Amino acid sequence: MSPVIHSLLDTDLYKFTMWQTMLHRHPQTQATFTFVCRNASAYPLADLVDGVRREIDHLCALRFREDELDYVRGLRFIKSDFVDFLRIFRFQRAFIEVRANGDRLEIVARGPLVHVTGFEIHVLAIVNELYFRGLQTVDDVKAEGRRRLQHKLALFQDFEREPARRHPFEFFDFGLRRRYSGEWQREVVTTLNSALPQFFKGTSNVLLARDLGLVPIGTMAHEYLQTYQALGVRLRDHQKAALEDWVQEYRGDLGVALTDVVGMDAFLADFDLYFAKLFDGLRHDSGDPVVWGEKALAHYARLRIDAHTKRLVFSDGLDVPRALSLYRHFADRAQLGFGIGTNLTNDLGPTPLNIVMKLTECNGQPVAKLSDSPGKTLCDDQTFLAYLKQVFGVDTQGL
Repeated sequence: MSPVIHSLLDTDLYKFTMWQTMLHRHPQTQATFTFVCRNASAYPLADLVDGVRREIDHLCALRFREDELDYVRGLRFIKSDFVDFLRIFRFQRAFIEVRANGDRLEIVARGPLVHVTGFEIHVLAIVNELYFRGLQTVDDVKAEGRRRLQHKLALFQDFEREPARRHPFEFFDFGLRRRYSGEWQREVVTTLNSALPQFFKGTSNVLLARDLGLVPIGTMAHEYLQTYQALGVRLRDHQKAALEDWVQEYRGDLGVALTDVVGMDAFLADFDLYFAKLFDGLRHDSGDPVVWGEKALAHYARLRIDAHTKRLVFSDGLDVPRALSLYRHFADRAQLGFGIGTNLTNDLGPTPLNIVMKLTECNGQPVAKLSDSPGKTLCDDQTFLAYLKQVFGVDTQGL
């Protein structure tokens, strides 16, 4: 059967942007990434061990091709030395372990951050595709997936009849990590690009962006800010250190900051006038999106910044109706963007896996995410989690 990953471009843009920053500023950093499945599966994921190992063997044999390097080089925020690094880069099989623990699938990538960070998205795509191949429902579910996709298109036909608001509705495909398959993601993105060019503005998948002439979308993920919890800066200052390095690396490009590594309130305490002017906007990824958006707008108002010049990007578990509802709420007050993931690329009937592969250790120290949503807080060390909570005054009870 065809391998899941054919190209090293088949990953999210934010992998490249975070990767470049770490290569330039903290290339010696060591890291551990751990696979986690948050929901029940139809059959034990441990059954996938042999298949995942074969796929990772194949992944580790891939290299960036010249045409792929040319595309990456053409992104204005990518530096030439990073492309030189990618030219000689190869995933190292010794840095990743796949094993069964009872019914559980365990995957751990451990080594230099600049060599293991790239595993994340590829591993998630591999696990997803092998899992759904195992359900053996390909023909039936694709017919249902196409029916559901047409229903989404119909929602936009109704939406176009609504009165215009100050800022346009724009959405993006963020569905690589939990897609049904690579083939299905390509079909969905191709359909959206053809049917809804006035609304559909890009994809996080770098390979699809290149192949379909779309804008690649992405800036930073949780791992970027988490890394700074273990880079020698005072823990209380790690968000400011991460944001400052980002500003210095990209000099005005890629200006959307992620807010929920230690919660929105703690983030805004660090997001002062300096950062608020330098960053184009903020990305929501946990907690009530309306509450989050109101806090963001109130923060800009306190700083006397015109929110119409800023963008709020929503990306937490969205579907089209929820995105349209949030648009109606905020569209006359700020620029908006909506990153829709699983509901675009894995809405075919079978329950999607809720899987992640998160940074859990950096330079021999634990790191953590204090999410604004119950169940999304991640840390293997409860002592460090309690300390982080105390330092930022975050109430994580129940998270």
